Amino acid sequence: EEEEEEESSGEREVAPVAGSGREHLREGNTPSSSTLGGQSLPVEGDGAAGKDLFSLPIRSASWKRVSSSESDYSDAEGGMQSKMRSYQAKVRQGALACFLSTIKSMEKKVLYGYWSAFVPDTPELGSPQSVSLMTLTLKDPSPKTRACALQVLSAILEGSKQFLSVAEDTSDHRRAFTPFSVMIASSIRELHRCLLLALVAESSSQTLTQIIKCLANLVSNSPYNRLKLSLLTKVWNQIKPYIRHKDVNVRVSSLTLLGAMVSTHAPLPEVQLLLQQPCSSGLSSSNSVTPHLSTPDWCKKAPSGPFLEEASVSSPKGSSEPCWLIRLCISTVVLPKEDSCSGSDAGSAGGSTYEPSPMRLEALQVLAHLARGYFSMAQVYLMELGEVICKCMGEADPSIQLHGAKLLEELGTGLIQQYKPDSTVPSDQRVPVTLVVMFWTMMLNGPLPRALQNSEHPTLQASACDALSSILPEAFSSLPSDRQILCLTMLLGLNDSKNRLVKAATSRALGVYVLFPCLRQDVIFVADTANAILMSLQDKSLNVRAKAAWSLGNLTDTLIVNMETPDPSFQEEFSGLLLLKMLRSAIEASRDKDKVKSNAVRALGNLLHFLQPSHIEKPRFAEIIEESIQALISTVLIEAAMKVRWNACYAMGNVFKNPALPLGTAPWTSQAYNALTSVVTSCKNFKVRIRSATALSIPSKREHYGSVDQYAQIWNALVTALQKSEDTTDFLEFKYCASLRTQICQALIHLLSLASASDLPCIRETLELNGDMVQSFILQFLKSGAGGEDPGAPHSSHERGQLVRRALEHVSSIQALTGDTARRAIMGFLEDILTIYFDSSGSQVAIPELTSW
Repeated sequence: EEEEEEESSGEREVAPVAGSGREHLREGNTPSSSTLGGQSLPVEGDGAAGKDLFSLPIRSASWKRVSSSESDYSDAEGGMQSKMRSYQAKVRQGALACFLSTIKSMEKKVLYGYWSAFVPDTPELGSPQSVSLMTLTLKDPSPKTRACALQVLSAILEGSKQFLSVAEDTSDHRRAFTPFSVMIASSIRELHRCLLLALVAESSSQTLTQIIKCLANLVSNSPYNRLKLSLLTKVWNQIKPYIRHKDVNVRVSSLTLLGAMVSTHAPLPEVQLLLQQPCSSGLSSSNSVTPHLSTPDWCKKAPSGPFLEEASVSSPKGSSEPCWLIRLCISTVVLPKEDSCSGSDAGSAGGSTYEPSPMRLEALQVLAHLARGYFSMAQVYLMELGEVICKCMGEADPSIQLHGAKLLEELGTGLIQQYKPDSTVPSDQRVPVTLVVMFWTMMLNGPLPRALQNSEHPTLQASACDALSSILPEAFSSLPSDRQILCLTMLLGLNDSKNRLVKAATSRALGVYVLFPCLRQDVIFVADTANAILMSLQDKSLNVRAKAAWSLGNLTDTLIVNMETPDPSFQEEFSGLLLLKMLRSAIEASRDKDKVKSNAVRALGNLLHFLQPSHIEKPRFAEIIEESIQALISTVLIEAAMKVRWNACYAMGNVFKNPALPLGTAPWTSQAYNALTSVVTSCKNFKVRIRSATALSIPSKREHYGSVDQYAQIWNALVTALQKSEDTTDFLEFKYCASLRTQICQALIHLLSLASASDLPCIRETLELNGDMVQSFILQFLKSGAGGEDPGAPHSSHERGQLVRRALEHVSSIQALTGDTARRAIMGFLEDILTIYFDSSGSQVAIPELTSW
């Protein structure tokens, strides 16, 4: 009975009064589908008006407020009616709980077949609307039932991004039928409208929290880049007042929703404009949710620090627009809480002067989302955010420290993105390197080293390692030498950690540092890193081994980069014994799980490319080289993940680049070529085919291709691969057809430019059978602008024409046997290609040297 009374007292008791917000009409024991005029509820504007509308029946028509002498019911009848309402509400709640369990236990693709049965797709503008979850959310008198309905809707929306991604509403559709994409877009629009109506009407804090969480789920999964503008703007304007709500759960969920908005399809121009709104726009500084235009205290009380003056001088141009959301989050994290918001702060530490921990954690998460998606705004506050991070990482609460470290990692990653070679950020809008150095100096002089040594909280240690690996390489080289040594010493030391999370993070961080230009030629550091990585490759944890294999791949990339420098001292000083250890570990890792294998074969290819003649001549290297190449061959051929096979083909190409290896004469030559020709003709994945064709075009001398029969096999395989370049049952592979043909044509022309007299009969025979097909594809290759996967490949039409011309010159220079007609046939084939190409391109056909052939 106590439970029933509690439920009853929480209901919005409603009599059938005109204008009632939620009418409780009964048809049997189910809620009626009688309509609530959607146009009568304000979506934007004064929130208090909505509350008055819904509180009207409570003030004027509740039977509890009428004396027994004036009431139409006796006390017994009133009590029975109250109990009946409570029982009916519990039935609805039970049904919703059952529905929620069903949703959680069924496949999403089955669930979305029933989407239209539970989610509205048209507004109820005066006409009867089919009953949906939104009917309960808007009309049910029980706040618990409304909350249950919202939980169910949230569960349906969770993970629906792929399903909702088909929605499209960017243009007016005038068709005889409604496409599925338009129907889903209409459904998304209606969900926004109904949830915003529910937000304005709700008085129960618990249900209000559920509405906002449901909105956050909707925002996270909706494809706003395919929908008309203004949906997010309406949500944004409606939610801003709730940031100052008296209930902490409502405030936390409001920040969660804002975080969802700044992380969905970031960066969105609509969100960019919303972030630039004035600080006071729509924000309330009182307990109520009614918007006021007065500026809240947190806008006035900006935390300041010793770095801010320098930061303002060094801030990049073009990004001076302040962001009110960043200012709000900073204030939430570092400023003392205001009395006006402390009414229902359950869960806050006794005597704490700050906002409750969930509120501060959510604010830090929003800052991290902003740093990831809208870095151009976050960079204006770089030094201020640095002070926030130092403050958080210096606190006793490990979760606050952890979120501070995550924010640091996002800021570091944003800075790295700005300085990447392919970055589109103009140089005058990047954060200056001097400011980045100041930022990281502040971090390394602050609590970050202490967090790295905090073995009681390994998750924090791992996050601190990830943060440390996000330092800008250009800034690292300008740090004081003692700070540089501190970073390297800590990472190498933490690699011995017993905790797998820490060990994995440290292995990855070392793999980042070994690519730094200022460190990659330091033989001692590279050797120390190699030993640390090899130790991690033996770990029992798959995650640790996967990270270590990735780092080993990076380390071997560094070896290749050092080969290209004019100074040979690095190659001479690098230990041959360590090379042997690295080869053995990489061979062992190539037999591991796919996550480890893909980077292990990449490392093998780099190591075999790096080997110097002085290494190859030593007997102890002969066996390990043979074993390494056999490991690569077997990986090319196995039915593993396509990423593994792609890396194995790439590694084989790297092996072919080492002129010191006995390619062409060694027994493994034919096995390597057989594996690549098998892949180029029959692999299901076209990217793997492209990479194998690239590898086949790498050897630079005719003798590297082995015997005449071996050359003929490679040539015929490439012609067959060209013929089958559209043979696939997977439509996703078709987009790679052009790149595959480009790469195969390039490999064929390369083979022609190296051919010997004894190779010509085989080539002529193939051209007699498939000459027209090969010619048409080579002409496409000459005319197209698309390149293959090889960054060194010719990209202009002129360069491609020169390739064919050089092949023609080479064939013409071959001393053919008397009476052999193959040479003349191949020359005629190439001449025809060049003539057609120059005619179609409008150039003068100037091939005078051919007339004498």
